[in-house]
Amino acid sequence: MGRDVHADDEQLARRAIGLLDLMALNAQDTEQRIIGMCQRALTPLGAVAAVCVYPRFVLLARTTLDRLRTPDIRVVAAVNFPYGSANIESAASETRAAVMAGADEIDVVYPFRTQLCGDQQTGMDLVAACREASGPNTRLTVTLETGDLRDPQIILDASRSAILSGADFIKTSTGKAVVSATPQAARIMLESIAEVGGQVGVKFAGGIRTFEDAKVFLSMAQARFGPHWVTADRVRLGASSLLDDLLIHLGVLAPGPYGNSY
Repeated sequence: MGRDVHADDEQLARRAIGLLDLMALNAQDTEQRIIGMCQRALTPLGAVAAVCVYPRFVLLARTTLDRLRTPDIRVVAAVNFPYGSANIESAASETRAAVMAGADEIDVVYPFRTQLCGDQQTGMDLVAACREASGPNTRLTVTLETGDLRDPQIILDASRSAILSGADFIKTSTGKAVVSATPQAARIMLESIAEVGGQVGVKFAGGIRTFEDAKVFLSMAQARFGPHWVTADRVRLGASSLLDDLLIHLGVLAPGPYGNSY
């Protein structure tokens, strides 16, 4: 008897909801938008993994989620975002402030331009400084902006540097670059994670808008490490617009411009 592909897809789509990091990372974001995102984070099919905001919105996001009685949804603070400055003290200072405001996780953009110039040490020092500033109980994501790094060897070097310097997750993209997440970059990052026995997680972000997009990356993670590895502790999907597509795919939302009012 053959496998039920539809049932497999439905199971994967449901799982994907619990792997989502919803993001509000636009300059024009308002308090109302942050509150609205936190409300969307608790879906009819369960909660997403996290919401990701600028440090100035961390306290609001945490307070809103607690009022909604969803303490397990994590608040991620994006620091050194989106340009990946090489200013180590600035990134560390942002990290400390975000943790004090209640961030559960820090997402720091790797200084990818210095890496492109052949300077690997600055990136390692910046990640290490943010690792120290975040403390032992706050998980650290390092966003590599792989679309700008481009070269497979440079992506591999940056992935290894981030892991060596204390990353808990490595992430494909800020979503602000011209080229975002690609299967090639994801494959290289997964390989670097395999080098440390799968003890570091991966976040796929940038241009992932549909279930079919997400399925490509989730299938790669499952193929490399097995389905039991694909949990919110090891895999995330940084993609706000993906949520509606997943809910439409699962029959919770109707397609169309008014479909997102569940």
